[in-house]
Amino acid sequence: MSNEKDLRIRSKVISEGVNRVPNRSMLRAVGFTDEDFKKPMVGVASTWSEVTPCNVHIDELAKEAKAGARDGGGAPMIFNTITVSDGISMGHDGMQYSLPSREVIADSIETVTGAEALDGVVAIGGCDKTTPGCLMAIGRLNLPSVYVYGGTIKPGNLDGKDIDIVSSFEAVGKYHQGIIDDEELHAVECQACPGAGACGGMYTANTMSAAVEALGMSIPGSSSTPAVDKYKESECRQAGELVIELLKQDIYPRDIMTKEAFENAITVVMALGGSTNAFLHLLAIAHSAEVDLSYEDFERIRERVPHIANLKPSGKYVFDDLFEVGGVPGVMKMLHAEGLLHGDCLTVTGKTLAENLAEVPELKKDQDVIYPLSEAIKPTGPLVVLRGNLAPEGAVAKLSGQKVSRFEGTAKVFDSEDTATTAIMDGEIKEGDVLVIRNVGPKGGPGMPEMLSPTSMIVGRGLGGKVALLTDGRFSGGSHGFVIGHVAPEAQAGGNIGLLKDGDTVEIDGDTQEINMKVSEQELEKRRQAWQPTAAKKNGALAKYAKLVSSSARGAVTDYEL
Repeated sequence: MSNEKDLRIRSKVISEGVNRVPNRSMLRAVGFTDEDFKKPMVGVASTWSEVTPCNVHIDELAKEAKAGARDGGGAPMIFNTITVSDGISMGHDGMQYSLPSREVIADSIETVTGAEALDGVVAIGGCDKTTPGCLMAIGRLNLPSVYVYGGTIKPGNLDGKDIDIVSSFEAVGKYHQGIIDDEELHAVECQACPGAGACGGMYTANTMSAAVEALGMSIPGSSSTPAVDKYKESECRQAGELVIELLKQDIYPRDIMTKEAFENAITVVMALGGSTNAFLHLLAIAHSAEVDLSYEDFERIRERVPHIANLKPSGKYVFDDLFEVGGVPGVMKMLHAEGLLHGDCLTVTGKTLAENLAEVPELKKDQDVIYPLSEAIKPTGPLVVLRGNLAPEGAVAKLSGQKVSRFEGTAKVFDSEDTATTAIMDGEIKEGDVLVIRNVGPKGGPGMPEMLSPTSMIVGRGLGGKVALLTDGRFSGGSHGFVIGHVAPEAQAGGNIGLLKDGDTVEIDGDTQEINMKVSEQELEKRRQAWQPTAAKKNGALAKYAKLVSSSARGAVTDYEL
């Protein structure tokens, strides 16, 4: 009799017993044999889709992960979940579905893994919501799992200069201002995205891939390996093999995703100057893993972590450039050497973070993609939480690349992105204005759409830093300028942003971390009595989402108070 450990921690309910003959009959139809029923069943959760370049190559990566799990001694099966392209859904009603898609992804991976009684999971993501969606499912399921990021896109090239998807958005603003003509605009459109991979700057997809590597849930180095690099296939094969090793060693996601691991993730996001969406997604992943994480944790870490990355949108380089000089592991090695990371955190390799980093080369010398800590762009992290009478629960600002940290201006209030965008195009937004876009929060959007189009148009029209944009929606990682999002409570939930009127004075202070409107409490109470929420959707996915979703300050999850 074999003394080998039985790794079928859940699938044994299917693979043994007379009463499960029908179940096994179904699996035999998809290729299972007598030997396979003695092995752990591993699900490969693929986010492959042809609707976005971020995920268009993941079908082949999923096959590599499946091969790795089989070589490691498992019985693997590929299943799919959805993705939506933020770049394609941006700027129209389709963006309402972007953040809700994160919940669909998490729910669907949980559903398939639970229904099929799988023993472990390899999840492969690409576009923005797939990474957090996969990790939320992994946190809920708490089965041995490894995440693999599909990888960043290579930069496009136009007239000898690197461009990317944000170049396209900003080109629209330049076109409306008459800076470029139809031919130049079309050239940007055709060259910005040269192939497979997620948007190339330090935008949300790359932010979250780096965070998950720091969290310990992905293959070391995989967060910065480009999508078209052949080594990406090897990473997926390794991930499949690693799931079997995690089963053997009884290492579960919640052993890895501890409070200290989340602190490591926040540290890397701050150092790299990542997307404000990291707040939403790390809070949501922590909730799924039952880890207590709040804005206060982000603030505590921000105060001691310098911003050292010269990466777009506020810097010069893209993620592919970071890969060339040593990638996320090189950055983490430097941060760990300075005592800024918890080196004793466990990772999916079965080793600690410190043990993984000991094998990593240092960042290349004579490069300006990542600065030494002594020459940091900013001595503290650029992602700042603001509070005040406009955002009692908090708002989030990205202050990297800003020459000024304080802004006082006159509110121009819009209840939709469309009306605000039209006002920008028509030249109605002037220097010194505070452009307010409200009723676009998690409930109000519904779906908390990103405001990349208006922020890009503002920059394209030469108003970057001269106009502040305030919203209960959120921003793409590609947004830059004086922009404050995630205002909570949101307008639809009765937040004070819903009481703002044209002509009110708004004060934003990044140094004191305050955001207020100069309106007396008596006047606010008068407005509050007259306020009515906007009409809610009556049916469909967005109606369900709006009914269940929590505040952005709690990660905009749909199971917070269930």
